[in-house]
Amino acid sequence: MTGSALTPGLDAPTWPEEFAARYRAAGYWRGETFGGMLRQRAAAHPDRVALVDPAPERRTWTYRELDRAADRLAAGFTARGIGRGDRVVVHLPNRGEFVEVVFALFRIGALPVYALPAHRESEIAHFCSFSEAVAYVIPDVHGGFDHRELATRIQERTPGLRHVFVAGEAGAHTPLADVPCEPAAEPEGPRPHELAFLQLSGGTTGVSKLIPRTHDDYLYSLRGSNEICGVDADTRFLVVLPAAHNFPMSSPGWLGVLYAGGTAVLCPAPDPGTAFPLIERERITMTGLVPPLALVWTDAAPASAYDLSSLELVLVGGAKYSEQAARRLEPALGCRLMQVFGMAEGLVNYTRLDDDPETVVTTQGRPISPDDEIRIADDEGREVPEGAFGHLLTRGPYTIRGYWRAPDHNRTAFTEDGFYRTGDIVRRTPSGHLVVEGRAKDQINRGGEKVAAEEIENIILGHPSVHDVSLVAVPDEFLGERTLAYVILRAGAEPLLPAAVKRFVRERGVAAYKVPDLVEFVDTFPQTGIGKVSKKHQRSTAEQR
Repeated sequence: MTGSALTPGLDAPTWPEEFAARYRAAGYWRGETFGGMLRQRAAAHPDRVALVDPAPERRTWTYRELDRAADRLAAGFTARGIGRGDRVVVHLPNRGEFVEVVFALFRIGALPVYALPAHRESEIAHFCSFSEAVAYVIPDVHGGFDHRELATRIQERTPGLRHVFVAGEAGAHTPLADVPCEPAAEPEGPRPHELAFLQLSGGTTGVSKLIPRTHDDYLYSLRGSNEICGVDADTRFLVVLPAAHNFPMSSPGWLGVLYAGGTAVLCPAPDPGTAFPLIERERITMTGLVPPLALVWTDAAPASAYDLSSLELVLVGGAKYSEQAARRLEPALGCRLMQVFGMAEGLVNYTRLDDDPETVVTTQGRPISPDDEIRIADDEGREVPEGAFGHLLTRGPYTIRGYWRAPDHNRTAFTEDGFYRTGDIVRRTPSGHLVVEGRAKDQINRGGEKVAAEEIENIILGHPSVHDVSLVAVPDEFLGERTLAYVILRAGAEPLLPAAVKRFVRERGVAAYKVPDLVEFVDTFPQTGIGKVSKKHQRSTAEQR
């Protein structure tokens, strides 16, 4: 793969030069790269601990050690023919090898394609095929699931997937531990304006789009997040959520903490029984949670025997956090709350440390950058009156101008003048803070995990007894939203039980969170005036029960 694969504008739209020049002049884009950033931190404070992996046995990396590990792994990848612009699907849980791998790829200019631990064959096959990945990095077994067997099946159906690297017992594949070697020379590496990695969109069609992020734009979001959240060299950040997710990676996340010279601690599981002992032992000062997890922690903390007094700030984002739940967090955990509302495509909003308590619990924050442009529009694209709810559109120095290799989708997801249609319904307060009402897109936010209705509907429609199906969101106090599948059976079909529908979806190899929470059998669907299924009516009916 040639270096041109890194060039913004080749596989996805990029910022017009007038905007790029403005962002550089404002000091947002400073000409940094991730590989260069780690090298600089290693030179400035080589013996400071950068990374802690506590399980199964505690391992630590100083900045010098992490930099050295990235160099040796980069050299090994290069020796195996992986180079600038090549895509590598990274499917690792929260363990030290994840950080080593992505920094090694950054250093040579290969692009990590971030997969989440919950993803299974359906999703991984798509990521590998669509990205034209040359390598796939996995654990041996995680959460009782053997990723090596999955990788074998994926490789059989993806001819261009040349390598499978396994952290642990490799079986028929290549041990990741065998890859590092001494570098013969400094790799050419990427330039700051070039692509750094590809993230996964939530997607409303079930086919995740790839989000192209550059070194310049993403590093600016880290710096801005660090400034707002007070991240510095003394910050000890617990990575509770999957490290490949945008929120725990950059808001301010483990990348933000490494940028500041602090310490990132990888948490193998998010439950209080795992996380609370780590907070005590590692003297954690900051972490990020999705609302359902924040509720679990809030309930568990008062009765916990662990010392959580080092915890200074908890960020909650990824889904709408109810006001009632937000009011409970600070008294229970004994620390400050900061709400976060953002998206992997770019725009991130934070409440601020100097906001009054009511603003913190009733809004989802205001943008990072003075150059984050916000439009709130009605269904026809006209701006709504100040304070009214409408569709959120945005553009700015760290919001993409288009998805990777998705020209048709880009024509609907972005306006002609470069604003991203987020799919969120919001209003803006006089202080500039946003209040999120919900999603306009037919996408369900199940505790921070995005479920595309069309994907699950298409799977259920494959059942021989099913005539039609409609998947909608229903409110849930714990998850924010749950999934309800309304199902119409074929005439004369044998009756089905809800458990049979759930099993059918599960057996198709999708992530567990995509399996419908509820299944209801009906005779007809409500329709709109032009004969379309009225999901609005279905949601309303479900909410009234």
